[in-house]
Amino acid sequence: MSTATQIPAADARHPDSLHSLGLIACQHGRYDVAVEMIGQAIHLWKHNSLHNKPDYADAHNNLGAALFALGRIHDAVIHYERALGLNPDHASAHNNLGAALAAQGKIDEAIRHHERALAINPRHAEAHNRLGNIFKDQGKIDDATERYRRTLAIRPDHAEAHYNLAETKIFRNGDTDLAALEALAGRDDLPANKALYIHFALAKALEDCGDYVRAFEHWRKGNDLKREQIDYDEKSAIELFQRLRGVFDGGLFDRSRGEGDPSSAPIFVLGMPRSGSTLIEQILASHPQIHGAGELNDLDAAVSSVLGTGGRPAPYPECIPSLDGATLRRIGQAYLSRLLSRLPSCTDGKVRIVDKLPGNFVHIGLIRLILPNARIIHTVRDPIDTCVSCYSKLFTSGQSFSYDLAELGRYYRGYREVMTHWQSVLPPEALRDVVYEDVVDDLEGQARRMIDYCGLPWDDRCLSFDKTSRTVKTASAVQVRKPLFRSSVQRWRKYEAGLGRLLNELGGLAPVQTRRAMAAHSGG
Repeated sequence: MSTATQIPAADARHPDSLHSLGLIACQHGRYDVAVEMIGQAIHLWKHNSLHNKPDYADAHNNLGAALFALGRIHDAVIHYERALGLNPDHASAHNNLGAALAAQGKIDEAIRHHERALAINPRHAEAHNRLGNIFKDQGKIDDATERYRRTLAIRPDHAEAHYNLAETKIFRNGDTDLAALEALAGRDDLPANKALYIHFALAKALEDCGDYVRAFEHWRKGNDLKREQIDYDEKSAIELFQRLRGVFDGGLFDRSRGEGDPSSAPIFVLGMPRSGSTLIEQILASHPQIHGAGELNDLDAAVSSVLGTGGRPAPYPECIPSLDGATLRRIGQAYLSRLLSRLPSCTDGKVRIVDKLPGNFVHIGLIRLILPNARIIHTVRDPIDTCVSCYSKLFTSGQSFSYDLAELGRYYRGYREVMTHWQSVLPPEALRDVVYEDVVDDLEGQARRMIDYCGLPWDDRCLSFDKTSRTVKTASAVQVRKPLFRSSVQRWRKYEAGLGRLLNELGGLAPVQTRRAMAAHSGG
């Protein structure tokens, strides 16, 4: 975490003090500090008779919230359930547990806990907001909008609900929702972790209204606030790109040819965030023989489950060349086991499963070793449009490189170098590049090309992807419910005046050059 916000020192012997300061840390986005302080408070309440507090459900609930903010979903669930064990009518714990279960893909259970929270407290604003998020992910945009409006009727300054509502509607000049955002953006009493939602929402509203200068200014404010709250190690990120190129050379693939698990079930859709990957997954998942599983962390988990036992000879990726064929197969099988568990029990006829985690582009070499028959689709979009789209979004987690234009440009350049490396050491059939702008220009041609690459017969339902009913939990959840539109092509030109730092870092990486390189590698 950034050290810009200093949290006061706590009396390490007094759990109430630790708990209170942990809440302050949460308000300032210092979730790692919050976990430490609230965890200590719970430990004292549990083990120190001088501070015995039989019912400390609030502390478990708040610790769960801090863990959830750090992406530690499983640990968060444990503490939410402990809170409910102490107080079964704890509305906030029900609501928070619902959010965590939704993050784990347990949607029906999540809805039950949100509804339980509202049964206990019908004016629980956050429960309405969370239900809205589930409905949005399911494509029930009208239901989502209704829930966001209920949230704002209860709490007019609910920053996240304003942001969520902004994502589901088109603003016009004179819009009362725009006026509400303007008023909130002008306040100086909003905590930073709330104000950033307002700035991102207002930027989106102003873009809808054609006020691009002010839209960009609010993006800048929102991104600056977010960047202050996260710990992004740029040096390590760039070094990883260099290490990957050093480890995964052509000789490694020659030596390991024929190893790994032979399954052809996985389809990896990967690349930079905001490059069209959600659209591509939606097109694929509209095919009756393909299941779209969303953004999964199963690959990292599979590697850890195999290499985390018996001692790893070196850190990743340096450990990879020492692995024998049996170990590579075990990693592939561990991944497949997790992937196949994602298939709904009622799903019939599915023979391919999409894992759409954009950041898996760093693992293309590993994928080739452990699953040589997997299909890998790399989504490509105009470099500047890709970066501007990243900069315009407040991601729910990850993508720490995206909140500063210079860092974003350097990350994109590193990503591009890694992709060039994969293309130089792997055969053309190992991965297929799909250019977003080409999909916009020729949906059927590009969709047929993808389905053919996946080894499946054509199905016209792929052209009606916006009608496909499925949960989509990405920043593009609303967009993929609509037919293709061209407004995102060359969007960056509306903001060119403010992009100097980004353009300097991207250098000569021109869109036309990128597209021609992609097409040459992928056989047109």
